[in-house]
Amino acid sequence: MARRQQCPYFFTPFQSDGDRPLFVFLPGMDETGKELMTLQVAGLEAIFDVRCFVIPAECFDSWDTLAQQLIASIKAALENRPRQVYLCGESFGTCVGLTALAQMPELVDRVILVNSASSFHRLPWLNFGSFLLSWTPQILYDVSSVLALPFLAQLFRLSPTACKALMKSAQDAPKQTAERRLELLRKFNVDRTKLQKVTQPVLLIGSQHDHLLPSVEEAYQLATVFPHSRVLILPESGHACLIESKIELIKILQATNFSPSVDEDS
Repeated sequence: MARRQQCPYFFTPFQSDGDRPLFVFLPGMDETGKELMTLQVAGLEAIFDVRCFVIPAECFDSWDTLAQQLIASIKAALENRPRQVYLCGESFGTCVGLTALAQMPELVDRVILVNSASSFHRLPWLNFGSFLLSWTPQILYDVSSVLALPFLAQLFRLSPTACKALMKSAQDAPKQTAERRLELLRKFNVDRTKLQKVTQPVLLIGSQHDHLLPSVEEAYQLATVFPHSRVLILPESGHACLIESKIELIKILQATNFSPSVDEDS
C-alpha cells in the first residue's frame, strides 16, 4: 500500500497568544524539520502569535494546492476573531506566499518577502543543475548537501547552534523531496497583474551576498509589482540571512515601521 501523503500544517514554535497579531512564516525548501524555523522566527513571539507553515517531505502538492491549504490554515487560525495577519515568506516559501496572494489579495495585512525564489527560473545554470539531481547517486547527493552550505549562508556569520541546525536541515531533506520542489521552482509562474491588487504594505528583503539567488535584483523587480512596497538590502548577509547572529527579524520590522506597535500608534 502506498504511503499516504501528508498535508501541510501550522507548527507553533512558541506558546500561542490568540490576542496578538498572527505572524505566518513560510520557510525555505529544505526545512522539513523545525529547529531552523524556530531560530528564524526567534524574538517574534514577544509581539506576535507565530505559526510556521510546514510542508512535510512527503507532500508533493502543486503551488495552487499549497496556496489553498495556506489560506485555509490562516482562516482556521483566526477562528473568526479579527486581528492583523502578517505573512512572511523566505526563499521557497515566498513562492507559496505569492501564489496565495494572487488567489486572495486581501488575505493579509502585511507582507514580508525574504530572498525570494521567484527568480529561480531566470537562472539557466540553476535550472540545468536541478534537472541533473534525479540522476545523482544518493551518496553524492548526501555529500553535495554539505558542500552546498557556503552557497546557503555566510557561515562565519552563524552561531554554532545555527550552523548545526542548517547542516541538519540540509542533510535531512530527502532526495525525492528536493527533486520535486526544484521541479516546482522551475514551473513557478504567478500572474503579476493579480499581485498588483495587493495594496497592503510589502517589505522586500534581499541579501547582498546571496550566492544562491539574485535576491537583490528580485527584490527590486517585485517592488515594481506591488503598489506599496519597500526594499531593504542586507549588505553583509547571505541567502539564509534569518539565522545570522546579527540579524533579528523583529528588529528589522521595528526599524521599517512594520511592527504592530507602530501600526497601532500611527
